[in-house]
Amino acid sequence: MTNRTNYTINESPHFEILSEDQKEKIFNGMMRTLQYTGANVHHEKARELFKKHGCKVDGVRVYFPPELILKALSTVPPVTEIFPWDGDESKKIVVEKNRSYFGPGPTPPNFIDTDTLERRPYLRKDASLVARVCDALPNMGYVQSLGSINDVTNGLADVYEFADMVRNTTTPIMSWSFTKDGCRDIHRMGIAMAGGEEEFRQRPNYIFYGEPISPLVSDYHAIDKCMYCAEHRIPQVYSPCAIGGGTVPATHAGQLVVALSESMVGVIATQLINPGTCVIIGGVQSILDMRFSIYSYGAPELSLLSAAHTEVVHYCGLPMYSTSGCTDTKKMDAQSAMEASLSINAAMMSGANFVHDNGYTESGITGDIFQTVMDDELISMARVIEKGIKIDPETLAVDVIDNVGSGGHYLYEDHTMNWFMEHWRPTLMDRNSYENWVEQGSKTMKDRIIEKTRDLIQNYEGPQNKVPAKASEEIEKILQEAEERIKKEGVAHE
Repeated sequence: MTNRTNYTINESPHFEILSEDQKEKIFNGMMRTLQYTGANVHHEKARELFKKHGCKVDGVRVYFPPELILKALSTVPPVTEIFPWDGDESKKIVVEKNRSYFGPGPTPPNFIDTDTLERRPYLRKDASLVARVCDALPNMGYVQSLGSINDVTNGLADVYEFADMVRNTTTPIMSWSFTKDGCRDIHRMGIAMAGGEEEFRQRPNYIFYGEPISPLVSDYHAIDKCMYCAEHRIPQVYSPCAIGGGTVPATHAGQLVVALSESMVGVIATQLINPGTCVIIGGVQSILDMRFSIYSYGAPELSLLSAAHTEVVHYCGLPMYSTSGCTDTKKMDAQSAMEASLSINAAMMSGANFVHDNGYTESGITGDIFQTVMDDELISMARVIEKGIKIDPETLAVDVIDNVGSGGHYLYEDHTMNWFMEHWRPTLMDRNSYENWVEQGSKTMKDRIIEKTRDLIQNYEGPQNKVPAKASEEIEKILQEAEERIKKEGVAHE
């Protein structure tokens, strides 16, 4: 008889789209692409690094030998931890296989105003608002801004965003920047919040997001930031936004080969510079709708491609940066709920590690915190399915079934009292009677989402009062120095 006391079977169900043979073929396609087609690397020091380790370099084109790719993959750590700056272990991120964290996304130029419900440019105040709301939402495992700030000095949206977000949430942040200067500014802020450089190295409090360009281009700033993060052992994402039929082949298999190849350049760079540095790959994977020239965020292909890419990335032994909770419609409505539900469930059931863009509308052009709040509820529902069903003598309840027998009920059973609290409880979904629903104002789902979001905005304070004064002062100093740098650069260019 097999002893099963030390493990459970299928405790967390996940689906698979690709067979092992298919994953191997995509992996081998990446190896051939990087060896024979290569990738453009617009960074001299990066090209020198690759050449030193056996790559053929022809102008800006770099060709990567298979053995170098395999060596890089062998040193990416299987587990990495990212910590909330206040030490709350409940918000700690553990980067490992099949552990999923959901968050918003970065950089849309527009935002849905929470008072007027109208589309407008994304403003500095919105970064703090998004951070506080996400800090309050139980299913947002990390924070991004849902926009790119319009009302600060040109070129400093990235550092202002991080400065305001990190003081309004203890949930780890996924940051981004235009250049290495901004990357360095954000790093200094992370160090200030951690209490020192060594403290940050031991307990990093953010992840940095960088993006190569499809097809097969690592531009100067992307690889420059990638190398900086590797040097300082900052956990980072290096993933493209691949457009099926536009920047990558229209076939799904071809898209996966190119996208994997683009990310792999960053993987190789990080592991050559600092073996054992956390690097996460994947990115947005969807198709170009040729009728409207729109990169579709609500397409079922996004869910299919993202889930398949998750399998291939995990086949490589790497963590996956995926996409969900987004829509092509312009405002939160039935379409946005349908598209978000499909992508959230696909991301959850594929086992993706970081799932971003929850709150994207208008095909990634507008951020909507109301959509994020709805997505939080959808993620909570998906987690019920992800947990699977626990089966042991207690849950099988054979003795309880025998005690109640035929024709009885379980309402007064101790077993019921012990277990009914395990059932999922909605915060937004309507399960009321019609009469009670009318009595309470006949509120639609949209009404309830708006009400919940505004309540969080008005009443959830966030961690502002816990931010160490010294850290806040250092952040303000960094912002001022960034302003002076931009001013000098402007004068130099005149």
